[in-house]
Amino acid sequence: MEWFTAPEYWQARLVFQRGLAVVYLLAFLGAALQFRALIGERGMLPVPRYVRRVPFRNAPSVFQWHYSDRFFAVVAWGGVGLAGAMAVGLGDAVPLWASMVLWAALWVLYLSIVNVGQAWYSFGWESLLLEAGFLAIFLGNDTVGPPLLVLLLLRWLLFRVEFGAGLIKWRGDPCWRDLTCLRYHHETQPMPGPLSWFFHHLPAPLHRVEVAANHVVQLAVPFGLFFPQPVAGIAAAIIVVTQLWLVLSGNFAWLNWLTILLAASALDAWMLPGLPSAPPVAETPLWFAGAVIALTGAVIVLSYWPIRNLCSRAQRMNAAFNPIHFVNTYGAFGTIGRVRYEVVFEGTAEEHVTGETAWREYEFKGKPGAVDRWPRQWAPYHLRLDWLMWFAALSPSYARTWLLPFVVRLLDNDPDTLRLLRHSPFRTTRPRHIRALLYEYRYTAPSELRRTHTCWTRTLISEYLPPLTLDAIQRRS
Repeated sequence: MEWFTAPEYWQARLVFQRGLAVVYLLAFLGAALQFRALIGERGMLPVPRYVRRVPFRNAPSVFQWHYSDRFFAVVAWGGVGLAGAMAVGLGDAVPLWASMVLWAALWVLYLSIVNVGQAWYSFGWESLLLEAGFLAIFLGNDTVGPPLLVLLLLRWLLFRVEFGAGLIKWRGDPCWRDLTCLRYHHETQPMPGPLSWFFHHLPAPLHRVEVAANHVVQLAVPFGLFFPQPVAGIAAAIIVVTQLWLVLSGNFAWLNWLTILLAASALDAWMLPGLPSAPPVAETPLWFAGAVIALTGAVIVLSYWPIRNLCSRAQRMNAAFNPIHFVNTYGAFGTIGRVRYEVVFEGTAEEHVTGETAWREYEFKGKPGAVDRWPRQWAPYHLRLDWLMWFAALSPSYARTWLLPFVVRLLDNDPDTLRLLRHSPFRTTRPRHIRALLYEYRYTAPSELRRTHTCWTRTLISEYLPPLTLDAIQRRS
């Protein structure tokens, strides 16, 4: 069985699994803190209503058998606790079979959340976490050497993430081919970070270099992952560096960090200095080898669908081809917006709306609002409402299932919903009317920033939602 293990990747296995546990922790923490307003019993898209119309075979989840907010909280906080324990080494302190059970438990619990999360959990990094988490079950622990086949499957996953993203760009918006997309992207991306203003104001030639380098890294470098060392390690290191660049330039939840962890799994021991040496390991159990070989066969078969998608001119972004989100296709930003739009919600306690009505603005935690508020770093934590608001600004069709329920909760001063916001102007009294306005946002020029100390300037485009009351919404529904 010497061919089966790759002991030189023991440190890479350690980095990947411990880092993955931290990502799991953040994912479960976000679920625990945000679910009541989003998918709880009184949420905008309640789980009980969803599982009544979607069968288990289409959305396998423990919540298909029972749902209550208390039970969801137990699952989410239990996931936080288990992920934290795995991050500090529980998986290496127990027998191999027990470690696999613990990794499987994390996967089952998070799959259960994603499969009832509806629009709030429709992001590609949910499937990426689940696929990486499933492979982690078979990566072993301190008692055995890392299985070579699973390490190759992790590289195959990383290849699909990078190459899929490169293809969707090359086939998509012409600005990727004429190297101009990054003139707009740093300004129009879903959730800018604290350095995004500076990235946007880099010289135009440097933006062209950024795009050209992106094409090389995503369309050429991933093939190097399947070459012998040191080529595979160098390819992985290049991907790590480019992902850190993306971490600095925006907020993309845990997408970049999970990609970095996948790349770390391809780094040889000499590329991960300062880590402990591998302990003596036992011979690989036959049952474990059989499980890994069966997993590899399953991935080979299921890879037909993402390969077909990669070869298609109608390539899909971030698609799962089965309800357990295993062996998916990935890709992002095939189209880049040239203008940033934001939906701004306002309320008033006045009984009647007139031309003199004083409207007071709600502030979100992550998405742009007040022009003098500098963007914050939130990633790898995921602000789900803020991300969906970016899509809502692109088109109301993206928000048709949850927008009015959101307004209802603002009118009710629902505490769970208000906890998702940075600031509500109505803490002691309920608003009588809520409206939404659509603005165009642009970064200020350096001279404007020095003069006004504001990073944004905004222009009113139109009314997004007319002033609404609870009675008006009830009549509409």
